[in-house]
Amino acid sequence: MRQARVLTEPELKRLLAVVAQSRYAERNRLAFMLSHLAGLRVGEIACLLGGDLFEADGVIRERLVVRASIAKGGHERVVFLGDRLRHEIERFRRSGEEGKKRKPNAPLLVTQKHTAFSPNTLCQLMNRMYAAAGLDGATSHSGRRWFITKLANSSVSTKVIMTLAGHKHMTTTQRYIDVREDMMRAAVEHL
Repeated sequence: MRQARVLTEPELKRLLAVVAQSRYAERNRLAFMLSHLAGLRVGEIACLLGGDLFEADGVIRERLVVRASIAKGGHERVVFLGDRLRHEIERFRRSGEEGKKRKPNAPLLVTQKHTAFSPNTLCQLMNRMYAAAGLDGATSHSGRRWFITKLANSSVSTKVIMTLAGHKHMTTTQRYIDVREDMMRAAVEHL
């Protein structure tokens, strides 16, 4: 089975430019950023609640607890929200798409009918955006692979990456890591 394409930085910028032109642009951007910057699966993103990212007083959380009920394999995990992702969450909130009076137990991202996304519907939306950006081979899993590859290329321990991704086996994590010619060239320059 072919793996989802891992985007380069210019491709990610191109995707975000296409997303910016879409209806519900800020909602769509946050969905992609949760995938790319937190490594969340599309099913996890679709099931996020406002209270998963925001404290009761509206402060953005520093960490997200992926509930066992929405995590693949039924195992809760903690994902830390970096500054870049916290900025994206704040951007989403400022856009007004988040809904200022939304309750903590209401869906974070909603469809145009103001209902929760199903994982399948969000997957289709993401795949349409990748296609609109001309990114053949990119799927709703591309962000997760990008997240894991970026961490690996930043010399983050495989054990840490495995824990953040919610993988039980290191071999699963290693399969997510993309290797391209530019990466191999940079690696030998360290010698």
